[in-house]
Amino acid sequence: MKLQAGPDERGLRLDVFLAQRLENLTRSQIQLLNRSGAIRIEGHQDKAGYRLRGGETIEVDLQALIPAPISPEQMPLHIYYEDQDLAVIEKAAGMVVHPGSGTTGGTVVHGLLYHFQNLSDFGGGARPGIVHRLDKKTSGLLIIAKNNLAHVRLSKDFHDRQIQKTYFALVHGKPARETGTIELPVGRHPTLRTKMSAGNTQGRPSFSEYRVTEDLRAFSLLEVKIKTGRTHQIRVHLSAIGHPVVGDDVYGERSYKEFTKKFGELKRYFLHAAALRFTDPTTHATLEFLSPLPAELQKLLNRIKS
Repeated sequence: MKLQAGPDERGLRLDVFLAQRLENLTRSQIQLLNRSGAIRIEGHQDKAGYRLRGGETIEVDLQALIPAPISPEQMPLHIYYEDQDLAVIEKAAGMVVHPGSGTTGGTVVHGLLYHFQNLSDFGGGARPGIVHRLDKKTSGLLIIAKNNLAHVRLSKDFHDRQIQKTYFALVHGKPARETGTIELPVGRHPTLRTKMSAGNTQGRPSFSEYRVTEDLRAFSLLEVKIKTGRTHQIRVHLSAIGHPVVGDDVYGERSYKEFTKKFGELKRYFLHAAALRFTDPTTHATLEFLSPLPAELQKLLNRIKS
């Protein structure tokens, strides 16, 4: 694809120009294209921050976005439940849910392809079966769709807030109230594009409810329920009220450094998707699953208590 920069686009960053001209591409896709050498300005590659002079010809090779075939990989997969339409599994901390920028193997998807004969492709070829996600450093329960009808119905239930998700999070400090609701819009950080921010007027409505289950002096164990599923929502919300998640080196960087000096590096977030309650999309039976805290989190909790 060839694009011509006009005089009125002089001074625009290259990535901003491409985002405006190629509205169907995400910023991460544009970054991937640039890193792979698929974007050329007058025949030469340049940085995403290149400022247009106006009048340049920009060539974009979109073939770089065609996903490579995903091969099944044999790996341990903790399956809580399985029927003809769906499965419920537990994702370990440290695993990425699906292939993406910089991650081509060892994901949950690679394991799903090995363990299940049928998976939905409604979410795209790189995300078979994936209805919702968890951060790499977060553990817990995931619903997997085995066919597109189940995927569509489950996605609608997520959108309509019919699926109840409960997390346990250890945070720094003690919230002023034992229970609370955080209603702050969450959106992409205005300057740091890899981060999200709360309270951003450009963000999407986001709702989290928390309850303090244990007061541990310098820490609090919270039960968190989310009504929306924005990227990094729990971590962003809890950081915004001054109580970042233990182990979060992104939204609680200062607290993270203090924590590691005393307890050592956790190498994950103290955030666990512990419970799921939803309606089976075919039988309409109520399904409920509980996952205990992983051993490394329980050990840390015991150390803090002692």
